[in-house]
Amino acid sequence: MPVTTTPTMEGHPIQAYLGVVTGEVIVGANLFRDMFASIRDIVGGRANSYERVLADARRQAIEELQAECGSLGGNAVVGVDLDYEVIGKNGSMLMVSATGTAVKI
Repeated sequence: MPVTTTPTMEGHPIQAYLGVVTGEVIVGANLFRDMFASIRDIVGGRANSYERVLADARRQAIEELQAECGSLGGNAVVGVDLDYEVIGKNGSMLMVSATGTAVKI
């Protein structure tokens, strides 16, 4: 199912707007990953473990968005916005939220 941040899909006229759809994922921080990320911050480099968690959470949020679109009878999502928020006690969790408009193209 196509997902785009643009309000339209070139070459695919929108036949019907079906409503706003969302996908949200909350992941907890891992103590060992945090510890190694702190060390990496001190010595430099990228925090690959965090990057993998972030990419996986984003993928899951988009998959939820697509599933909700499909349940409304849609076959594409336009105008997608991705938001990231640190939540929980001491910022111990990360929330990834994907919001868009379900459409029939």
